[in-house]
Amino acid sequence: MPRFANKKILIGVSGGIAAYKVGEIIRELKKEGATCRVVMTSAAQKFMTPLTFKTLSEAPVLIDLFLDDPEFNIVHIDAARWADGILICPASANLIGKIANGIADDLLTTLVMATKAPVLLCPAMNTQMYLNPVVQANLKKLIQFNYQIIEPTAGELACKEEGIGRLAEKSTILNALKKIVLGTSELKDKKILITAGRTEEAWDVARILTNRSSGKMGFALAEAAALKGAKVGLISGPNQLIPFPEVELIRVTTAAEMAEAVLQRWHQYDILIMAAAVADFRPRTVSTHKIKKAHAQLSIELEPTTDILAELAPQKGEKIFIGFAVETDNIIESAKQKLKQKNLDLIVLNNPLEPGAGFATDTNKVFLIDRTGTIDALPLMPKSVLAERIIERVIEFINVL
Repeated sequence: MPRFANKKILIGVSGGIAAYKVGEIIRELKKEGATCRVVMTSAAQKFMTPLTFKTLSEAPVLIDLFLDDPEFNIVHIDAARWADGILICPASANLIGKIANGIADDLLTTLVMATKAPVLLCPAMNTQMYLNPVVQANLKKLIQFNYQIIEPTAGELACKEEGIGRLAEKSTILNALKKIVLGTSELKDKKILITAGRTEEAWDVARILTNRSSGKMGFALAEAAALKGAKVGLISGPNQLIPFPEVELIRVTTAAEMAEAVLQRWHQYDILIMAAAVADFRPRTVSTHKIKKAHAQLSIELEPTTDILAELAPQKGEKIFIGFAVETDNIIESAKQKLKQKNLDLIVLNNPLEPGAGFATDTNKVFLIDRTGTIDALPLMPKSVLAERIIERVIEFINVL
């Protein structure tokens, strides 16, 4: 199931040039399975047409308090009850002031007054407007009333000025929306340490030995755990991925650095998930110069790296350990051996020869094998969804303890 499957998101658009960015947010939400309805103020319609958002949301746009709508009889009440979450993007100074002071003089403000759903506001405006003490006071008031605010960023504005007031990045807005709509508290008292990505081992000043891991699985696990309320530490090898908000990110490069980071921290956590593809070997020596191509018969002497889980297995105690295995031959038996040798509660088995599975993809197809020998063969699915399945198994383990 997509992340926002069965979730209903109401998107309020007020007057501002940043209204054109809302289309991309709707597209992302639809990709994730959300049902979206858009509410536009009269000022918003000066910047974007209702037809644009009707096309993107695949639903009529709500523009008037007394509009006849096939889904909502009393529009402001029924739409307020319908929503699992309300995103107001962009939120103008005028709209912020009205909501903060209980003014309900159009469909969007009336609907906000009538809802019990969480409301996320994304201010976007000129710097001086945003910094105006009245606007700041209104934002503080809204926070006291449990509204969620995503602060704007700094940069060049539509008026050509430089300063704070730009609409927050799409990823920031979507992550905040995930927290208010999808966030739960099953793991609120738990700490989870996750490793992600590849490691890189130099053999001269210009070249490295590495693997194909992108880090996407580990970052998806960190997000899924954070959404369940866990405090998450994420130790990652080299990549360009951005962690979910509130996840503590520790960057490393080599297998030795990965081992050091894990061994220093693991005792502070309740659960360890080793999703990283840590190099098994590294060059015994590293050249301080670039090795010339003329060395046609070059050979590199390798030495083993630290097997992190093997080091920790005897000290596991009551902690939950989850590992990953990449196998292409005799895959089930090989994974079971690793499960036993490394004292794991669960091993996630990948076969990179399967289409859409393994490294550098957004999907995966795995077997979940637990310490009782139970094997779950999961179909091809997005890594974000697989991460949720794995975290659900973690919760099951906790409930059994």
